[in-house]
Amino acid sequence: MLLRHMAVNIKVEKNNNESTANLIRRFTKRVQGSGIIPRMRSIRYFQRQKSDNVNRVAKLKKLDRKKTYDQLFKMGKIQERPTRRGRR
Repeated sequence: MLLRHMAVNIKVEKNNNESTANLIRRFTKRVQGSGIIPRMRSIRYFQRQKSDNVNRVAKLKKLDRKKTYDQLFKMGKIQERPTRRGRR
């Protein structure tokens, strides 16, 4: 079996007493280890880049929300956000 994509070659040859199912299992492990599947999934759907103006407006909104939150937190009208535990 041979898979070729963007200069990544994965080759698996059958051993003497190896079953076909074991050969396929070994091949899929190699494919997963090479990182081809996540790369293919990431480019599966095309997403346009956001324009500079859209990014600028979103950043300004985010900064405004943070400023409002900090003011309310200083005045004691809002409690500190709980931290997420157990997530990585």
